[in-house]
Amino acid sequence: MTNKNELLYKIYENNCNKLLHEDYIRFAGIIDIDGNLIFGGFKKEIKPLEDDKDKLKMFMEFISKLSIRKEYDKSLGPINYLAARRDKVVLISFPFPISQIILLVSANPKVNIEKLADTVTNIFSGMK
Repeated sequence: MTNKNELLYKIYENNCNKLLHEDYIRFAGIIDIDGNLIFGGFKKEIKPLEDDKDKLKMFMEFISKLSIRKEYDKSLGPINYLAARRDKVVLISFPFPISQIILLVSANPKVNIEKLADTVTNIFSGMK
């Protein structure tokens, strides 16, 4: 790994940790295209809603592949983020298409998705 990549990964790790300090966030992690967690994870006091590790990995792989798809980029523009509101959780993914990784965030179900996206964007752009 080059020094440039090491620095970038350190920034990703620090930004995931910043997100985990937000009250409403349960999980913040950088995931590769195969669904492997590279950095981040759940808050220490949070128990994952899905306790089957294989199922969780398959889910993260699915989210990763969905988030970096490009077939509509030319006509609709690139994906900024994908969000899903479920009864028990809000999931939002932010693709980093050049490096083929994504940021996956899980938050409490009542969170405002637009405000969450703004918080993530501000942290990852160095504004917070």
